[in-house]
Amino acid sequence: MRVKRDFLVVSFPTTAAAMACEELCHGRGLPGRMIPVPSQVSAGCGLAWRVLPEERGDIEAALAGAGIPWSGMDVVGLWELVRGQS
Repeated sequence: MRVKRDFLVVSFPTTAAAMACEELCHGRGLPGRMIPVPSQVSAGCGLAWRVLPEERGDIEAALAGAGIPWSGMDVVGLWELVRGQS
């Protein structure tokens, strides 16, 4: 079943910044995943990091600490596939 849920979408000015975010988050065990930028968000490179809104502080601090630039952080309703529910 698909459900619409709010996510924090972090957009980036360049593909290199997006890839650096992904590497940083995976390396530190931070939650989230890379997605194409949703149509509700405008970004330069077309890639965004998706996390739950309550993770904003952790993601923002990690990006700042690593010097990774980001373009915007927007809470957006996105569809998600939920398995095991009817």
